[in-house]
Amino acid sequence: MLRAGDSLRFTAAEIEEFRSLGIDFDGVRTQADVEASLAQWASALGHERPDLLEKIVQEMAKAKGVLPPPRLTVVGPAPDCPGQS
Repeated sequence: MLRAGDSLRFTAAEIEEFRSLGIDFDGVRTQADVEASLAQWASALGHERPDLLEKIVQEMAKAKGVLPPPRLTVVGPAPDCPGQS
């Protein structure tokens, strides 16, 4: 990756390497573009493989030496439970 101010450039090999992980950096030119691509990737991964995303979060937290964020769960009535009036 080459950086000049706010502009970023990735080599074709880097773009292919990221693509093999499911991250689309084709056309990314700024840090904001990188963040948007990673957010889109994390969202898709959370829907398709939440277990894998959880492992990635755990490893990133361990590498940084911080506690991982609490696991988010939806709290509410069970689907077969009648709603409150």
